Amino acid sequence: MKAVILVGGEAIRLRPLTLNTPKAMVPVLNTPFLEHVIGYLSQHQIRDIILAQGRLTPPIESYFGDGRRFGVRLSYTVENSPLGTAGAVKNTAKYLDETFLVLNGDIFTDRDITAMLTFHREKKAKVTIALTPVDDPTSYGLIESNAGGRVRCFVEKPGRDEVTTNMINAGIYIIEPEVLAHIPPRVSFSFEHELFPQLLERGEPVYATPSPAYWIDIGTPDKYFQLHLDLLGGKSHRFTPGDKVQIGKQSHIHPEAQITGPVVIGNNCTIGQGARLMGPVVIGPGSVIEEDTIIERSIIWQNARLGARVQVKNSIMAGDCRLEASSTIDGSVLGDNVTVLGGCKLGPGSRTWPGTVVEPAT
Repeated sequence: MKAVILVGGEAIRLRPLTLNTPKAMVPVLNTPFLEHVIGYLSQHQIRDIILAQGRLTPPIESYFGDGRRFGVRLSYTVENSPLGTAGAVKNTAKYLDETFLVLNGDIFTDRDITAMLTFHREKKAKVTIALTPVDDPTSYGLIESNAGGRVRCFVEKPGRDEVTTNMINAGIYIIEPEVLAHIPPRVSFSFEHELFPQLLERGEPVYATPSPAYWIDIGTPDKYFQLHLDLLGGKSHRFTPGDKVQIGKQSHIHPEAQITGPVVIGNNCTIGQGARLMGPVVIGPGSVIEEDTIIERSIIWQNARLGARVQVKNSIMAGDCRLEASSTIDGSVLGDNVTVLGGCKLGPGSRTWPGTVVEPAT
């Protein structure tokens, strides 16, 4: 089975982290998110993958190439204008001559794709939709199905009085190639609002299958942060750190630094005297943490420079940020190349755009 990964979205909700970085390339435990997704598909013997791209394509193609380094074969398509979820898959139609999987490019899951394919074939479905339970389904698309899994109707982002199930569309589909004939070419067209409801009206066999397996989308900074907390807390079977401290190659940790796991430190990092890292914490490669700096419950990307006596708590910092001595960020999200001058403070909820210099008057 082939797979199409939708990596063409604008990732507006994940800004400022994605203004200069494709969502597919944001690091998760110091590895590009898309690499985790490709590894997941490969575990289910899916090694022929098409990446449906939009803007910021060069970083993806430069890193992944033809996929050989990751044990898969990658093909690429590019949208000149946004085509929606179904339209983006239609744009890959030349590669799709057999049953195929579609996966939203912001999904991290442990779901058993192999079992989902078996269900799809047993039901002789034209489309099978993955379902996942959530506590609050009002921000998602609900799917109602009968006891055998055949879909009855779709309810997009229902009001609380419309909620009849907590099972939502998980953004994972198995589709037969003839379904592509129902998608118009070169126009914006969605699975959720247009194609799937139309297939129901035609009486086509559309099925849905639930799973309690770990699932999260990283569409916002909060969800991206939560994924790290979940992985470092052992909630996914794909990463089990416990309370361990993982230190990358050629990294130097001062003997008087204090590190309480779970903590992941990338390659070529320096952790100074008296520094304290209190997990869950991720430090990106090439980062320098100077003396007496405190980092707690935070995700820091590559090449960070944190001066002496800096405090970072409950925050996300994109690449190449610089925090000067005695500065503080708490509950903040910094885009790339942000500089926080000495003594400055950023409080909970702040979002700082790439290239910003935060001065004392800010």
